[in-house]
Amino acid sequence: MTGMSSQPTREGEGTAGAPAARAVWSRDFALFFMARAIARLGDTMLPVALAAGLLQHGYGAGAVGLAMASTAAAFAGLVVFGGVVADRFSTRKLMIGADLVRLGTQALAAALFFSGHVVLWQICAIGFVNGVAGAVFQPGVASTVPRLASDIQGANGAIRVAESAAQLAGPAVAGLLVGFASPGGVFAAHATTYAVSALCLLLLRLPPLAPGSGRAAVGRGTKAFRADLVEGWREFRSRQWLWGVIAVWCLYMIAVWGPTVPLVATEVVREHGPRAYGLVNSALGAGTVVGGLLALRLRPRRMLRAGAIALFGFAAFPATVGAGLGPPAMATGAAVAGAGMSFWGVMWATSVQTQVPQDVLNRIHAYDVAGSLAMMPVGQALAGPAASALGAGHVLLVAGATSFVVCTTLLLIPAVRGLVRVDAAAAGSARTAVPGPSPAHKR
Repeated sequence: MTGMSSQPTREGEGTAGAPAARAVWSRDFALFFMARAIARLGDTMLPVALAAGLLQHGYGAGAVGLAMASTAAAFAGLVVFGGVVADRFSTRKLMIGADLVRLGTQALAAALFFSGHVVLWQICAIGFVNGVAGAVFQPGVASTVPRLASDIQGANGAIRVAESAAQLAGPAVAGLLVGFASPGGVFAAHATTYAVSALCLLLLRLPPLAPGSGRAAVGRGTKAFRADLVEGWREFRSRQWLWGVIAVWCLYMIAVWGPTVPLVATEVVREHGPRAYGLVNSALGAGTVVGGLLALRLRPRRMLRAGAIALFGFAAFPATVGAGLGPPAMATGAAVAGAGMSFWGVMWATSVQTQVPQDVLNRIHAYDVAGSLAMMPVGQALAGPAASALGAGHVLLVAGATSFVVCTTLLLIPAVRGLVRVDAAAAGSARTAVPGPSPAHKR
């Protein structure tokens, strides 16, 4: 892809005639890439630290779930408001502030675990504050990528590979830290990852927004904030491909992803032991890396159509476990599933970042995140009763079949399967245009 015409060439970046790699890799993108990879590494260490730390101090699995839920609830409940805030203020400063807040909370958690004075409500309160900080941080990620790289798909693919590798390594690193140090050491390491992320973002130089895509005016009071919230919802609803995917994704979360994660864990561990589950998890992570690498190379004209086709592969994950196949077959299914999910993720993120005007992108991304996550707890909550009534294997087979239904439904929506990619130059022009639905794409 050529460089965006709406963005000035920055130091370390190429012009339109530069090699394709320079459309992604610049000093500033490298800093953002490092911030995302390091933060993701820390986030994947956290479940191990919480489980080991709380169990060590006499709490049960319910307490671990409650501590995790406090973060998830705050994030899901406030991320839409975080999108409005991100469209009104400097996203870079908001992300740095969110990282510094989480640096403080995780350092406090480390001190509590090191001292041996661990009270559940305090850990839950720390988790809630982390969720609020995450809700402020996350919306800015979507609008930062297009400002740093003219090859938006390549940038998303690179970040996806890094995050997948971090997700693969995080639990192993956390296990080593728990074994050789203590859960408090994992929390201290997690706090350090936020410090590194904040430092990278502090050194980052974001180019100015293109003319006509300025932030919403600040300091206009509650009515203006509500108006911005409503405007974001209106922009979200005006794009059929966007809300169509989110509506289908709610079914996906309830019937596929929600039950698959807990039931695969229980079935594999019960039938084949924890080592087999570790193998399956590693294969899933390796698959996501492969999917990200494929997304770096393949440039489909209709990105969501290609992503939905790749997503068919996810059915192999619950289906192989539900059918009672051996660990090698389950690991293969997990790898195929990870590749399909990762490829879809890059196609989706790139579509949102290139099809939506810059001045509402943070809000749109917030609605996207909130809608995507809304039904996951429902699916997880229903997994246990459904397994008791039908058997875990049957529920996983149904999840595999439903995954096919979801992908087919995505391809049956004309606005989704027919959405044509916006090239870099066209994306730059789109961001300077007055926001509104495009008849050509039925947005």
